Amino acid sequence: MSGSRCPRPALPVLRWLPRYSRAWLPLDLLAGLAVGLTAVPQALAYAELAGLPPQYGLYSSFMGCFVYCFLGTAKDVTLGPTAIMSLLVSSYAFHQPVYAVLLAFLSGCIQLAMGLLRLGFLLDFISCPVIKGFTSAASITISFNQIKNILGLQGIPRQFFLQLYETLRRIGETRAGDAVLGLSCLATLAGLRAMKSHLPQAAPTEPLAVRISYLIVWISATARNALVVLFAGLVAYSFQVMGSQPFRLTGSIPQGLPAFRPPRFSLAAPNGTVPFQSMVQDMGVGLAVVPLMGLLETIAIAKAFASQNGYRIDPDQELLALGVANVLGSFVSSYPITGSFGRTAVNAQSGVCTPAGGLLTGALVLLSLAYLTSLFCYIPKAALAAVIISAVVPMFDAGIFRTLWRVKRLDLVPLCVTFLLCFWEVQYGIVAGVLVSGVLLLYSIARPLIKVSEGAVLLVQPGSSLHFPAVEHLRDSVCSRALAASPARSVVLDCCHVSSIDYTAVLGLAELLRELRRHGLSLAFSGLQDPVLQVLLSADLEGFQHFPSWEEAEHCGGAELGGSRAEPLIGTTESTGLIQ
Repeated sequence: MSGSRCPRPALPVLRWLPRYSRAWLPLDLLAGLAVGLTAVPQALAYAELAGLPPQYGLYSSFMGCFVYCFLGTAKDVTLGPTAIMSLLVSSYAFHQPVYAVLLAFLSGCIQLAMGLLRLGFLLDFISCPVIKGFTSAASITISFNQIKNILGLQGIPRQFFLQLYETLRRIGETRAGDAVLGLSCLATLAGLRAMKSHLPQAAPTEPLAVRISYLIVWISATARNALVVLFAGLVAYSFQVMGSQPFRLTGSIPQGLPAFRPPRFSLAAPNGTVPFQSMVQDMGVGLAVVPLMGLLETIAIAKAFASQNGYRIDPDQELLALGVANVLGSFVSSYPITGSFGRTAVNAQSGVCTPAGGLLTGALVLLSLAYLTSLFCYIPKAALAAVIISAVVPMFDAGIFRTLWRVKRLDLVPLCVTFLLCFWEVQYGIVAGVLVSGVLLLYSIARPLIKVSEGAVLLVQPGSSLHFPAVEHLRDSVCSRALAASPARSVVLDCCHVSSIDYTAVLGLAELLRELRRHGLSLAFSGLQDPVLQVLLSADLEGFQHFPSWEEAEHCGGAELGGSRAEPLIGTTESTGLIQ
């Protein structure tokens, strides 16, 4: 029928695959290759950060690529292990692969349920200061956690303050080989990152040699993690051949693809079996923190790159994609994954056109598992530590403290609470920051800004909607100002900014009407919006008076407001004040 619209395909891949252009294929292949060269060394490094054997980083790096190709709505996003998610896994999986894989399964189920119930809006209650406080603290915690590998130290505890103490106490035990290699890798990664950020774009009119040179430099800077790890591995292998080894190596990694099987719901222990219920109790608040932070990272990254590149995403579909990726990933021994900002940035800068680029990324990870794991044993831990530090240092946002001090200093409270407590325990920092943000939000509702103008009558203008926490504050403010005036004044409540009101607020206004009447004064309303007016009319308040607007009230005269005691509604304003 003419004018009817075709239904939108339920599966996101069906929205772009039928119109896939041959011109997009080279760009998607290039992007998939660039991301794959970044993903493999990062996967090995993040497994170390999560406290798991290196192969689990690779196990976690391919399923998300395949799932997101079919279910994702942002062309740039790549799913996989990240520094922050690895830090959370190290806190809640207790360095046990069984716990980590089960955490991925349960997190995926929670994310999938949230997507089906369209609960993505819950993430809006995690404020930007809380996120910035967490990511900044995580940047410091993760970086310092890798100092032991840069220095070649062993037996350093993972708790931040104990780690700081032990590292400083044992600084004299630093292995020269690891320190030199680790610092060299850090300097190389920083130089390549700076080179890429200052690399001018080669125009198509430039000579061929210039364009080829640009491409070589761009590929080298983009695949800097892979190049640094490859170089460090060759150096370590050379020393191994010569019969000496000054570096601590990653060690042997099992070759081959992981078996496709459901996660284990119990754990064999020396004194018996740990049942599923006990494992869930052990993970505790991690079952809320891990899925929420995974959702937050993925949706924030998707929104940022979608806005930058001029397309829209479906947040609830993103939840579904992430949930399915974690559930299916747990069947191939993956720990929880989420959207990666660094790899997503590489994907976007490579000119990816569709999510199909993730297919090549996933394939590269699978090829590495199938054929290259025997070579990974020569990768020095110092080089992987340099990769992690290089990835997380940009997450520290020192400017946010200065920005909030200038914009709204009260927002520094949840920022600092989250930042400081995350050094103790990650979950305490996040929960405390969310609670503090909620308290500040509730306080603004309970103590709305109230503008009071004194003239022949008292004009009271609430700055926002009226809900039950604000009723006592409004009533006390109005009564005290109305009765303290000499002579006492009647009140006009200008509700032009009030878009909603609840039953408790209606009761409070009824009490205010009665209290003012006992003193021979009146209360009138002006500028009521339709929803608020309907509520007040339904309440059938005794003595209720309403003027469509303050300007119309001005022309109605004193007789409309309180009978014989009323004065003209407008006089010369004597004073104006704000009550908060």
